[in-house]
Amino acid sequence: MDKKKIIQYLPYTKPFLFVDEIMHVSENGVSGNYTFKEKEFFYEGHFKNNPITPGVILTECMAQIGLVCLGIYLLKDELKGQNPQIALTSNQIDFYLPVLPEEKVTVVSEKEVFRFNKLKCKVKLLNEKGELVARGIISGMLKA
Repeated sequence: MDKKKIIQYLPYTKPFLFVDEIMHVSENGVSGNYTFKEKEFFYEGHFKNNPITPGVILTECMAQIGLVCLGIYLLKDELKGQNPQIALTSNQIDFYLPVLPEEKVTVVSEKEVFRFNKLKCKVKLLNEKGELVARGIISGMLKA
């Protein structure tokens, strides 16, 4: 499946789509990026006069690229033109650095298990300098 087509299958739209590009995808993992624009809806109140990307949004970005995009690729033969249904079942993420407006991040995901449409991945989030921003495990159920 074409990398751009994977993004078209995502069940998200702006302002809640946090995938700009899929750089690599295979049976074993995916990598992609997103640039957090200065006018994102959540910066206005997080934090007053000091905008920082909320951890829940970073987790969502990691899940969209690292779990959902990979799941779409793995289910490519079953999708038949429809968007998949996704339920995040668990995540455990550790955060190390802040992400500021206009910062581009890269998500790198490695498949741990894909069985009975449950996908579990090791994910990490890197900033433009290649520094580790966050890492952890994300799991979800996917249905074509």
